[in-house]
Amino acid sequence: MSVPSSTFDYLNQLKENNTREWFHANKKTYDGVKANFEVTIKELIGSIAAFEDMTGVEVKDCNYRIARDVRFTKDKAPYKTWLSASFSAGGRKSGKMDYYLHIEDNKSFLGGGMYSPTPEQLAKLRQEIDYNAQELKSIIYNPEFVKVFGEAEGESVKSAPKGYSKEHPEIELLRKKQLFFWHQFSNEEVSADNFVQKVTEVCFTLKPYLDFLNYVFFDDQEPEIKL
Repeated sequence: MSVPSSTFDYLNQLKENNTREWFHANKKTYDGVKANFEVTIKELIGSIAAFEDMTGVEVKDCNYRIARDVRFTKDKAPYKTWLSASFSAGGRKSGKMDYYLHIEDNKSFLGGGMYSPTPEQLAKLRQEIDYNAQELKSIIYNPEFVKVFGEAEGESVKSAPKGYSKEHPEIELLRKKQLFFWHQFSNEEVSADNFVQKVTEVCFTLKPYLDFLNYVFFDDQEPEIKL
């Protein structure tokens, strides 16, 4: 199922009227938007199950609440102005690297990777790059992967990280504090009948990279790299 264009209309109205009063006055509209998105999530769980173990994963395990946590931010707007869901074995709370779907007017994307790593995870990735960078490079520099995702997004340290030489042959990768990839979708693509299929295809292209990270971070079974 696609996400109807009316979803963007609602999200834009919410952006202009981000108050609890407006939200509750338009609760029926939100309920319809949420129901449509949940159908899309359900279909994606089914299609992603072709290459990930989605056993027992339900819509509620993937969908994110629209209410914002405003406890630790200066921005006290109570609601997100986008829809989002994450897909992985065990659902979004599994802790594993997952496929993140973001729906927002002219800003929709499917992404995944190392976004907010713990110090331990970052150290593990750098150790893996130092030991054997070729495996990671064979994934993220693969022509098909680059065609879909381009270059990685994220911050890097200005110099060499502690314990590594500035002259290290893989210094550019070692400097990365984040290594996140994303593929944008236009509003027209999001609302097209084949949206679920397109998202699934992008997820499948991203899979080898997520498998690699999950193996490095969580010592899972050796990832099955599909190039």
